[in-house]
Amino acid sequence: MPDPQNLVKCLVWDLDNTLWQGTLLEDREVRLADAVREVVTTLDSRGILQSVSSKNDQDLALARLDELGIAEYFVLPRIGWGRKSDAVREIAEKLKFKQSTMAFIDDQPAERAEVLYHLPDVRCYTAEQVLSLPALPEFSPATVTTDSRRRRQMYQAGFRREAEQAAFTGPDEEFLRSLHLEMEIGRASQEDVSRVEELTVRTSQMNATGVHYSDETLRGLLDDPAHEVLVTSLRDRFGPHGAVGVLLLRFHPGVWHLKLLATSCRVVSFGAGAVLLNWLTDQAARAGVHLVADFRRTDRNRMMEVAYRFAGYGEQSCACLDELVTAPEAVQRLHLLPAPRSAPTTMRLTAPDLAADHAVAATP
Repeated sequence: MPDPQNLVKCLVWDLDNTLWQGTLLEDREVRLADAVREVVTTLDSRGILQSVSSKNDQDLALARLDELGIAEYFVLPRIGWGRKSDAVREIAEKLKFKQSTMAFIDDQPAERAEVLYHLPDVRCYTAEQVLSLPALPEFSPATVTTDSRRRRQMYQAGFRREAEQAAFTGPDEEFLRSLHLEMEIGRASQEDVSRVEELTVRTSQMNATGVHYSDETLRGLLDDPAHEVLVTSLRDRFGPHGAVGVLLLRFHPGVWHLKLLATSCRVVSFGAGAVLLNWLTDQAARAGVHLVADFRRTDRNRMMEVAYRFAGYGEQSCACLDELVTAPEAVQRLHLLPAPRSAPTTMRLTAPDLAADHAVAATP
């Protein structure tokens, strides 16, 4: 089974003599081999995004991609005469992907060398390797979820949202209301576990501990009355965002232990993390229990620490902490004495009643 941390999230293609056969500016009849087309569609079906970095005439190249019927498969194409390393970097930044999750394929050794020199964490491949890509472990996720299969469409919808937001002249809150956002928090089912595991792997900026919970571990917790595995999904008038959050809770007498909170960075601007924390705080207040959240600082999750602090979590000492097992190394235990919170004003929220279900705490 491939290591989830080593999977490629986005493959950036060169065009001439890599994606297609021929050089566009010299031979307008460049051809796309059926086997290469199949590579593109296979990677897309596995949830691997694809883009383009090509030294070419942009209008001609985009038109040819459209004529070949594959333009839709490539997000954020960068076509022009600049350095390809700059293009790959821009694509990664726009997608909010670490460079180590990016890959680049080009028939020219000099172009691969240029990318590797400036972006040493990006994996590079030769044109001769195109047909073998789907068999490589870094392009072979162990499971392919519903969200994986529609990942490209979700990102493309996100770019349309961003464009509309940039053109919107009113307050940010009014724009969020205009999206008709609907958040659903639900107990994870056996069918949801793969989506939850994928989210813990793919999310680094908004993962409170950076811990990856395996499929086996998560499935074992589903039937444990002392735990709740909750998955959050979001949709709006542009379509579904898919699974955007996961909470892992452990119930002790008098205290709820938030062992993991992870949200997709794609929904940070919608305030999804704040809505989740406010809902949980309100539920704990109604149940009359304290909240304790695990936080382990990584090189990328500063925003999650800010979210916890803004929600009122701190490092106060409390007798409720004695209920918990000793924290793993480098894990902080952040404490909150909950007070009731108001319902969100920018989205409709559907969620279970944890306060009623766990009014009597599970046996530790």
